[in-house]
Amino acid sequence: MSKLKITTPYITLQQLLKIENVISSGGEAKYYLMDNEVFVNDELEQRRGRKLYPGDLIKVGKDTFEIE
Repeated sequence: MSKLKITTPYITLQQLLKIENVISSGGEAKYYLMDNEVFVNDELEQRRGRKLYPGDLIKVGKDTFEIE
């Protein structure tokens, strides 16, 4: 599990995907989420603008990220 420390109250799912190099640009997020399963706190998520807060667990393929 990778931990991602944020300095703002939240980040969006699109930002997480870009920071972790899952996608190369924000515009790819919509299409990535259509074709791949991404879970936020064990719930399937397809909204690229989903706000992620400290304590959230995000599963992208075999990778898991925790927001700190």
